[in-house]
Amino acid sequence: MFSVLILTLNEERDLPRCLESARGCDDLVVLDSGSTDRTGAIARAAGARVFTRPFDHFAGQRNYAQRQISFRHPWVFHLDADEQLTPDLVGECNRMAARSDLDGCWVAPKMMFMGRWIPHCTDFPAWQARFVRAPQFEFIEVGHGQRESPRMRLERLQSSYLHDLSSGGEAEWLEKHRRYARAEAIAHLRDSGEVPWSQLFSGDRLQRRRALKHLSYALPCRPALRFIYQYVLRRGFLDGRPGLRYCQLLARYEGFAAAELRHLRAAGP
Repeated sequence: MFSVLILTLNEERDLPRCLESARGCDDLVVLDSGSTDRTGAIARAAGARVFTRPFDHFAGQRNYAQRQISFRHPWVFHLDADEQLTPDLVGECNRMAARSDLDGCWVAPKMMFMGRWIPHCTDFPAWQARFVRAPQFEFIEVGHGQRESPRMRLERLQSSYLHDLSSGGEAEWLEKHRRYARAEAIAHLRDSGEVPWSQLFSGDRLQRRRALKHLSYALPCRPALRFIYQYVLRRGFLDGRPGLRYCQLLARYEGFAAAELRHLRAAGP
């Protein structure tokens, strides 16, 4: 068996589906950032233990849970409220939970948009460290998200979790990604001296993807280039109408990030 941690902030819309996907787990834990809706009541009604901590960043929340919450099991699956486990993934995690020679596992999410899986324009498999051992696994902050600390020992799982990108509609997506764009711009300027050119040719797909993202900030016309990359080169056109619309939104996100970079550079140190 394994424990499940869910990060929340005003998630009464999405949390029930997330909890339902994990109902076979006997240790559900919610780490809330100060919800003012029914998030806490919904979690408790499903049998989850609820803890509260002001949000700093995703790595901070996950590391706090790893170190300060007593989970019933050594292995913990980290979810957000708009994500869901699948039966295949639960089974694979239960088998992997017998391992003691790893710190964690990468898991590739299946990104859902407008009710459809869109693998091509979301670069599937885009690996995330989500199934980890507590308390030893450590996350580090990267832009608006998190990544595993370099010293962690990981393997990859074959099954995926689901991530609903469109549960709140386009307006909510754009609002969220304006915040993400600022976080990404700040992180890029902070780490601008670390240009991993050699990783573009790494045999590890994950390393290549991270290097390409970092180096893309030096390119002109980034919104248009992002659309071409995702829709044409990554064959997002095979994802149908949802793929087209999602690639258009990604182009807008790149516009947000470029604007944030210009603003921060103009403001100076």
